[in-house]
Amino acid sequence: MFSHISNITPVNFKSAWRSPSNIAFVKYWGKKGHQLPANPSLSMTLRECVTETTVNFSPAEKLAVELRLEGKREDRFALKIKNYLEGLSSEMPWIQGINLKIDTRNTFPHGAGIASSASGLSALALSLTDYIHHMIGENQNELFFQRASYLSRLASGSACRSVYGGFTTWGEANIPNASDLYATPFEVHPELAHLQDTILVISDAEKSVSSRAGHERMNEHGYAAARFIEAQKNFLDTVSAMKAGDFDRVGLILENEALQLHAMMLTSPHSFTLLRPNTLAAIELIRIFRNETKLPLYFTLDAGPNLHLIYPPEHKAKILTFIDNELNPLCQNIIYDQRGEGPLPCR
Repeated sequence: MFSHISNITPVNFKSAWRSPSNIAFVKYWGKKGHQLPANPSLSMTLRECVTETTVNFSPAEKLAVELRLEGKREDRFALKIKNYLEGLSSEMPWIQGINLKIDTRNTFPHGAGIASSASGLSALALSLTDYIHHMIGENQNELFFQRASYLSRLASGSACRSVYGGFTTWGEANIPNASDLYATPFEVHPELAHLQDTILVISDAEKSVSSRAGHERMNEHGYAAARFIEAQKNFLDTVSAMKAGDFDRVGLILENEALQLHAMMLTSPHSFTLLRPNTLAAIELIRIFRNETKLPLYFTLDAGPNLHLIYPPEHKAKILTFIDNELNPLCQNIIYDQRGEGPLPCR
């Protein structure tokens, strides 16, 4: 993807992107090869949970990275970014001769299981792709976003899905254009095109076990093979249900996938849990509400304690009343989000 642009000369350039988080309906948990998914995943890009990142590129004698998060210098994150960029140097040797000054901030809690790595690292990859296209004189096009997704994946798997708006798949599967190397936009039934996502922030504390460490524990997990088979089935079932507009079928898979993800954590080598008592209490109240009202309100979780409540917009008023009255006491905060249109440059 980058072989024909390996010999370019770094220049001064500034790029800024606002890139969203995403919530996986079918989870990616476990890797093969170099940052490749052990099973395909499907996600919805969000609108309000975003990272805004500005990168100043300049020529340098050797690769250097300075990073500020919310205005505070973060040398630990800067080192991670430097290591990531050094990993790209076999395809892009010129990257060893640039200096990056990165200023980034989130609209939601960092490290609490709302995929801040997806939004933050996709914003960085978009800026890097912007820099590359500036140097070779190409405008933004379909290849631009495919390249950005590819670079995002190498930084954080779920980040490759944040490069596109709406719904996205990632991973080889029996559907058109599916790939392990980058994400692909996915068209759904019009009735499901504007799903809401109200996020219950049960805890905004940073996770005790990172997603990277969780993925590594799948390598020796006794149930990993069965999980990957189940994820393949759930992926194809979700694709079918979303094309058909069958949200209740999607919702049942949503919850099954979320609970399987956390079951894998509970049963992994060096077992751990990211759930909290209020997470379980909220799940029980959601199920009671759905059974009593017959309204299509379903939950999912990423690798953290915070619940994403997914539902169609036509039921928003009644569902928000329930959330505000019954679930709010269990939360530190509530984020009202929905399907988003994808990243945008900040000019």
